[in-house]
Amino acid sequence: MTSPLPSILAGPVLRRLEPSRLAIWLVSTRPLAPAFTMAGQACETTCTVVPVGREAFVHLLDVRFAAPLPVDTVLAYDVQIPGLGGVQDWAAHLLYPGESQPTLVLRGRFDHLLHGSCRKPHHPARDGLLCADELLLGCEAPQDRPAALLMTGDQVYADDVAGPMLRAIHQLIERLGLFDETLEDACIDHTQALHGDTAYYYRRAELLPSHAGTEGLKRRFFGGKRKPIFSSANADNHLVSFAEVMAMYLLVWSPVPWTLVDLQMPAGLAPEHQQRYGEELPHIEGFARGLDRVARVMAHLSCLMIFDDHDVTDDWNLSLLWEQTAYGHPFSRQILGNALFGYLLCQGWGNDPDRCAGLVEAAVELLKGQPTLNAERHDALIERLLHFQGWHYSLASDPPLLVLDTRTRRWRNEDQPHKPSGLLDWEGLCELQQALLDHPSAIIVSPAPIFGVKLIEAVQRVFSWLGYPLLVDAENWMAHREGARTILNIFRHSRTPGHYVILSGDVHYSFVYEVLIRQRQHSPHVWQVTSSGIKNQFPKRLLDVLDRLNRWLYSPRSPLNGFTKRREMQVEPRTPSSRQAGERLWNSAGLGQVFFDEDGRPARVFQLNSDGRERTEFVGKA
Repeated sequence: MTSPLPSILAGPVLRRLEPSRLAIWLVSTRPLAPAFTMAGQACETTCTVVPVGREAFVHLLDVRFAAPLPVDTVLAYDVQIPGLGGVQDWAAHLLYPGESQPTLVLRGRFDHLLHGSCRKPHHPARDGLLCADELLLGCEAPQDRPAALLMTGDQVYADDVAGPMLRAIHQLIERLGLFDETLEDACIDHTQALHGDTAYYYRRAELLPSHAGTEGLKRRFFGGKRKPIFSSANADNHLVSFAEVMAMYLLVWSPVPWTLVDLQMPAGLAPEHQQRYGEELPHIEGFARGLDRVARVMAHLSCLMIFDDHDVTDDWNLSLLWEQTAYGHPFSRQILGNALFGYLLCQGWGNDPDRCAGLVEAAVELLKGQPTLNAERHDALIERLLHFQGWHYSLASDPPLLVLDTRTRRWRNEDQPHKPSGLLDWEGLCELQQALLDHPSAIIVSPAPIFGVKLIEAVQRVFSWLGYPLLVDAENWMAHREGARTILNIFRHSRTPGHYVILSGDVHYSFVYEVLIRQRQHSPHVWQVTSSGIKNQFPKRLLDVLDRLNRWLYSPRSPLNGFTKRREMQVEPRTPSSRQAGERLWNSAGLGQVFFDEDGRPARVFQLNSDGRERTEFVGKA
């Protein structure tokens, strides 16, 4: 006999938090009329409900406070649901010891932030979000709490899915009745065949539309097989349908959906796939065991997010040629659109409810009462999602926070479409400059570092020049001449801030650079603070070699800098306290932690290590 479904599948998750407004995300198995309450605070709550399955409903509570919330004060809140009670009754795992309700703190200044990216469930490293839970357990005063948790890319890996995770996704789709869809120009015409059959476990690359443009060199360097349009080297279980994407989000953010699935190895797997499934299973089980504490963090800290490539697919929009190839095929376009659809409902909507309202209304029209999505309306919504220009957002915090969309607003190379695109187009860069004017300091979230490791960027440049940017993920700000020149000019502008802190991820290692942009009248000070991954790491031996070579070849006094854009900068790396003297890159899963002084400069920068080691501080010259 099938056990009854729980009422709440995920949440509440605190999203955008401002003095007079709060967004809360949750998912249930039936449409609800939740009531937000906070002692001493009059408020009005609007709840928008989006059905994504027969028994799955995404809710966003938009809470407007009659008076601004007090700052630096612990505020208990509750989400009362008719017939269920409060959070204590239906999600007791979200409460810290001694709490009867979850709490939040609106910080008066953004003087303490957590940030990180790249959370791959089946990576062997321990989940870095557990570091945030351990931090909150030790917070004695409201001023000890971070102002926000910034998730700077790759919250899910739609293109790199373990077999046990795919098994859980398909079981959850069935239990919740997540909506089906027809597939255009694919070798199967409906997602029911995809969700109900293990024949394509570890074989999804055979389903995906192929492109042979980089096939020869990939095989020569990596022994790879024929590659699909999707350039991920791990696309064997690439998510395809909207239902798969939604199930993935539920399974990475909440422990509850895991009670509805069985990870026993399915029948029919080839022997080599059985072995791989068995190797991945302990990592997925360990990941799931920590989700009660991950969900607890997300109920207590404002969680702000932005996509990078793996939220959709590896190398997403890397070049104009990639875009023309991927969006020119109906099936690959549908796969990309479905991932962006899931991003809208699970990430983008909570970042900026007003800007996403029109897209959400269209989603409701598509999804209401539909066991199978209407193909014409589905395609129309994907068209809107792919052309939407509003994924970036900002907060009027102190210092102001600006979160960049470096994936869909690319500066495309029309003359050489195979070359990497710039990470932000001219219009986006102009908007960034306008947003920065007359602020003394600013925090910018750029998923990819603006100032990266020079040796790695040089390798990427060589492969891009040879015409193979996909081989080395050639995505860095300095790879595009016009984009690099423009961002440096923005930093130099006499009315833009004197202090910038750039928070980034993407690269699977962590580092801190202090950068002085040289100019006689206005020489801004920039700190590039990179933390990656939350649950991912760079190959250790390779990073050690690159770290040392980069130190030897591109030290601050190296003449090689004269051949790069660093001739316009003075770059001083901070050194990880846990490493030997002179090494600059830190390779450990976890979270970045930044403390800011009154002028918006990073007073102290740490990496919280998920493996239990003491936190690592990035220290400058004495």
